[in-house]
Amino acid sequence: MSMTVPLAADDAKISTGYNSYGYPGLIDMPVATSRPDGELALTVSSFAGQTRNTLTFQMLPRLSASFRYSVLDNMSEGGTETLYDRSFSLHYRFLDEAGLRPAMAVGLNDFLGTGVYASEYIVATRTVGERLRFSAGLGWGRLGTGGGITNPLGVIDNRFETRPERDVDEGGDVESAEWFRGDAALFGGIEWQATDKLRLVAEYSSDSNPREARGAFESETQLNFGATYTIRPGVDLSLRYLYGSELGLQLTAALNPRTPPNGAGREPAPPPVLPRSAPQVAQISWPAGVEEDPDHRAGLAGALGQQGIRLHGLAVGQDTARVEIENMTYLQEAQAVGRTARILSRRMPPRISDFVIILVTGGVAVSELRVRRADMEDLNYDLDASWKSFTRTAMASPMAGLPPVPGRYPHLDWALKPYLSPSFFDPDNPLRADFGAQIELDYEPVRGLEFSGSLRKKVVGNLDESTRRSNSVLPRVRSDFNLYDEKGDPALTDLTAAYYFKPGRDLYGRVTAGYLERMFAGVSSELLWKRNDSRFALGVEVNYARQRDFDQDFGLQDYEVATGHVSAYWEMGNGFHAQLDAGRYLARDWGATLSLDREFGNGWKIGAFATLTDVSFDEFGEGSFDKGIRITIPISWLTGEPNKTAYTATIRPVLRDGGARLDVGGRLYDRVRPLQKPALRDGWGRFWR
Repeated sequence: MSMTVPLAADDAKISTGYNSYGYPGLIDMPVATSRPDGELALTVSSFAGQTRNTLTFQMLPRLSASFRYSVLDNMSEGGTETLYDRSFSLHYRFLDEAGLRPAMAVGLNDFLGTGVYASEYIVATRTVGERLRFSAGLGWGRLGTGGGITNPLGVIDNRFETRPERDVDEGGDVESAEWFRGDAALFGGIEWQATDKLRLVAEYSSDSNPREARGAFESETQLNFGATYTIRPGVDLSLRYLYGSELGLQLTAALNPRTPPNGAGREPAPPPVLPRSAPQVAQISWPAGVEEDPDHRAGLAGALGQQGIRLHGLAVGQDTARVEIENMTYLQEAQAVGRTARILSRRMPPRISDFVIILVTGGVAVSELRVRRADMEDLNYDLDASWKSFTRTAMASPMAGLPPVPGRYPHLDWALKPYLSPSFFDPDNPLRADFGAQIELDYEPVRGLEFSGSLRKKVVGNLDESTRRSNSVLPRVRSDFNLYDEKGDPALTDLTAAYYFKPGRDLYGRVTAGYLERMFAGVSSELLWKRNDSRFALGVEVNYARQRDFDQDFGLQDYEVATGHVSAYWEMGNGFHAQLDAGRYLARDWGATLSLDREFGNGWKIGAFATLTDVSFDEFGEGSFDKGIRITIPISWLTGEPNKTAYTATIRPVLRDGGARLDVGGRLYDRVRPLQKPALRDGWGRFWR
């Protein structure tokens, strides 16, 4: 006698797929399992004149969020008009499989959009054996239209039995009053992992496709069938037969910031620690009394430069060597500190017992770390070296820095590099982009003062082909973006002078003047309070800005505005960062922006933001309020080579004027935070790398 024993999801060999809406599911229906934590996936599904492009991020082990851009050719009679629809979804697994209990999840689909796909669901999933999985659930809204039943939640309150009419208006507002209300319907499905690469799926759909035009396709049955083949890890191709009449196709590409394509990195090995007892010490260490010798200082600067670190200041005392460094290469500042300490162990005289390494940005000393030389020698081969060395390292915020080493100023950097400027999910076109060349200049005449500028020349692209014209009733501070694309070639995207200073031990200041961004020139001033050991910070920014000409040369338009914000920052732990900005925006509206980002140790950042101001949804226009997603991809994640360069993209459903803020480079929090204790602690695993 034998019996099949249910397995927990983690023990099963069956994978969780993405449904046609881009969140964890079967074919059209959801499941209660989740994808790996941190995964970012793009799904493109097409069937019966609908193409859904969905970006999904597994924000937490239990929570995923999706942004969807759909091209719908069958939403009007005769199919003569195409609808470009933007929507958001959330999927939350609130129970795991355990014993006989199934996993359970709840979700909201199209809860922030026009409501074409608006629906809610609760679903249970159970794994049987290693390769078989069953799911069953109850749907509302669109998922309650196929064989609908009276809402069982009506036993709680009879208001659940009626679903209010959706007030679409401009879209983008949250219609929470309709959640889990109206008729409900049952759905379910089965998945079989036939081989390691092939997964077969059958489902009973509770979606009767109520918004599609009559004649778009024939719905003969609520049964759907599909097969998914894994082309390579992270890339799946799915073929579906839907509603007894239509073929569907889906391509899914997923990656996880936790697993870079080149492993943990291919940076050169650091120089070894040289214990003072080694015979080589006397040969390469500086003789006592010649610490200020230019040749020896140049040798230290050269050794640091070979590791991608710039020497900014140096002072050698009786038993302590103090060095100021600028990390030009490593995403984790702790790695630059560790390599500096190794070099000091090789180049400082034996009498030096302590290394004080000061981290500098913009000429401002942010953190000083006191590393005992004996600890470097003792822990060099210790299996628990990272944690022990962190606990033995004292960190503080210096009031003032060291005098710069001779030759540090003035300094000129320049680079000629390619640029890519995309426009995602324009209401009239899903993707536009320009590609070209950009020259960047950065000149530092003295400590704390930076002159910088960027000049672009397009080589190829179609951003200037947008025919969408602003209908905004607000000052057109952003909605004329396509005019800048059309007339700005070549374009002086920015040309500024910025001064950074430190008025107090935990205070940092910035004043920037010039052509601040491609649409505005002016003056921006900022003050940041952040203690070295704190995960909290407060800042205030005050700006005067004037709108630039569309051709982005030196001309200015008549529109001018005073704008500014008070900002609160919170490092929540586990890579999560929250930011709240409250104040006056470019269109002279008042309000606040809430941002939430998840940052990975290798430099990836994925986050979302939303802004509400005193501009009404009707005045704002399409989208109702400003919101979006931003993704930062470090070049080093792709190449495996150490590099601080990263590519950042901001995805907005639509770019309007309400809630628009100046895009000023060099803001203090982003420059100061990585150099302080909480960030150093999070990245200390690379101290010995």
